[in-house]
Order: sequence, then C-alpha cells, then structure tokens
Amino acid sequence: MKASDTTLLNNRSKIPAPLTRMGFGGAALGNLYRKIEEEDAQAALQAAYDAGIRYFDTAPQYGLGLSEMRFGDAIRRFGRDDIQLSTKVGRLLLDCEPHEVTPEAFVDVPQKRIVYDYTYDGVMKSYEASKSRIGIERADILLVHDVDAFSHGGSQEVSDAKVRELFDGGGYRALDELRSAGEIAAIGAGVNEWQVCEKLMGLGDFDGFLLAGRYTLLEQEALESFLPLCVKQDVGIILGGPYNSGILATGAVEGAKYNYAPAPDHILERVRKIDAICRDHGVKLIEAALQFVLGHPAVKTVVPGAVNAQEVQANVAVLETPIPPAFWSDLRSSGLIRADAPLPTETV
Repeated sequence: MKASDTTLLNNRSKIPAPLTRMGFGGAALGNLYRKIEEEDAQAALQAAYDAGIRYFDTAPQYGLGLSEMRFGDAIRRFGRDDIQLSTKVGRLLLDCEPHEVTPEAFVDVPQKRIVYDYTYDGVMKSYEASKSRIGIERADILLVHDVDAFSHGGSQEVSDAKVRELFDGGGYRALDELRSAGEIAAIGAGVNEWQVCEKLMGLGDFDGFLLAGRYTLLEQEALESFLPLCVKQDVGIILGGPYNSGILATGAVEGAKYNYAPAPDHILERVRKIDAICRDHGVKLIEAALQFVLGHPAVKTVVPGAVNAQEVQANVAVLETPIPPAFWSDLRSSGLIRADAPLPTETV
C-alpha cells in the first residue's frame, strides 16, 4: 500500500483525478502550537509531492491564512493540474487591531480575526478569499468547516444553529451552485464528530467528509451507523487525525495526548494493550494506527500531519511497511478493535 496509490473520493463526484491513499494536511503549517520556519514548511510540501502524494488539504483557520499562502507557494512549483486541493468555508478572516487577533492555537500569524459565517454570502466570500490567498482559479473540494459541537465548546445547541445557518442561510445552496457550475468538483464538511456528518447527509447531497480522529484504533463507534451509511450512499471519508492527537504515534508515554488533551487512564491502558500485541508481531504502533483506518472501504485517504520533510518521509514509510495478517487477527480476537471493523488485509 503506497502513499501514491489512488482511489476516487466517490463515484458520484466530478473529481478529475483520483485521491492518493495518503494526503497532506495543512493545519501544522499554519504554525499550530509553534512557529514553523518557511524553509521547513516548503520542504515538507515538496517532500509530499516528491513521494507521490497528490491530495493537499488546507483551511483559512490554519494560521489565519498562513497555511493557504504556504500551499500557494508550493502549488506554483508543482503546477495546478497534477494535484487535488481542498480548502474550507465557514470562517471569514477580517483585518483587525493587534489586540483583536483571534486567540487560536496558532502562533506568529497574520493580523486577522475570525468571524463564523455559514450563509450564502459567507461561503462565497470565504471561497474567493481562499482562492486569492492560494493563488488559484478553483479548488477541487470545498468543505464546510467545524459545524460540530466539539468545535464550539461541546455545545450541541451551537452546532445545531450552525447547521441551520448553513441550510436556512443559503450556505449549502452556494456550495451546490459552485459544484453544479463546475467551479468545484465535490462538497463536504471538515469536522471532529461523525454524528454531524450523518446529520448533514440527511439534509443535503454531500460527496464526502474530512473526519478528524473519530475512526481510529481507539474509536470505532462510527461503525454503528455512519460508516455503513457512507458505503451505502457511496460517500467518501478523508480521515484526519489517525493518531488521536498523538497517543497512537507516541504510545502511552508520560504526557501523551488524546483528543487534544492529556490521555485519561483508561485510554493509556488500552494503548498499552494494543502496543503489546504490536511488539509480539514486530509492528510499530504508529504503523498499525495509520494502516488500520484505510481498512474501511469508506475511507479513501488519510491525512497525517507533518512539519518538515523528515516527518513526511516517515509517514510514507509507516504507510508502506508491511503488517502481517496475523497481527490484525490477534488485535480483533483480543477485543481491542470491534469485531465488525474491516481490516486492511480484507480490503487491500
């Protein structure tokens, strides 16, 4: 299974070329938590392209436009025709005074503040601004960003209000018009919860979703209803956060992060048990975590983060390392993954 192996997002979409099995996620290149030097950012993007990765995802939120601008510099080197590009709508970036810069988890960013806007005009303005920052005439995939409760302090009420705004305020209509006109190839949402994806599927015609961290070695509740529905309706999943914020890459070490916070004891213990089976088979935990998610037929590509060329190359190596079928069988028989979770050996 190579990073450059390709698959369509779904059969209904008008994406002109397949997505590679591994994509490149642009959150870290927005200076997430720490400053990334421009040289390292460009080297990471170049290493991804050189490795055969052709799907790149970014968003206005990532560094308040910084990630998109960095992607634009790289795309001018790559050429536009050879890649698939997604960005997101739902946040407008407005000029502001220094003390008004939106307090996000990004550092050393442009002097902007965020305003949420899922209306018709908001979607159109966001898309035009993204095209300008990246320096492109069109994107391939446009994703509604963060209408889930997790992204709004855990408030289901706020999430429901954002979804209503998307549909009652015309944001979905804007997306559908852009897709119908051929301006973009596919529409979806980029969120942290599968439940809101399932809700959106009942309200509109979406091609796919970028789901962060909700189908992993540690989380498979999406198998209850959402992922089977995706298979039935031929909706593709772009899987972000395959390491659950880090613990499936680092293991149960001191300070390990799960879901953007220190890992609780029950998660640490579960990871130790998974890691023990990994060691029995000579498999690294990070290899199992990255390859597991691609076992599900709805998952079309995985987008782990990287901040330099070395991390990109390491991700590619992790994806391409063979894992013995007996490892997956032991993981399943030990009850550490659900019995109905498709295994990579069953779909590759």
